[in-house]
Amino acid sequence: VQLVESGGGWGQPGGSLRLSCTTSGPTSDRLALAWFRATPGTDREFVASITWEGDAYVVDSLKGRFTISRDLGRNAAYLQMNDLRPDDTAVYYCAGRIGPAFDLWGQGTRVTISD
Repeated sequence: VQLVESGGGWGQPGGSLRLSCTTSGPTSDRLALAWFRATPGTDREFVASITWEGDAYVVDSLKGRFTISRDLGRNAAYLQMNDLRPDDTAVYYCAGRIGPAFDLWGQGTRVTISD
């Protein structure tokens, strides 16, 4: 199973970006998917997750700004990020799991928020 992120880049404070995670391989449509983010010197921080049934969860600190969704037909999950702030700057990783742990990872996509 492969996970490939896209949609990162530069954004302005107050702006929006949408990240995509495309999955491929056997059972990829049965994965629960999640987004994590990391900045230099920090551990990866959980952002949001969604099951293959569509049950979505966003960490409390980002609710209202970030939304996770998926399109099973496209084997994709999305992270819509609104009202972006400089401290949202990070490398964002898509992760997948079938079992209890997220053990499948993409390469990450960099998001930079600045004026």
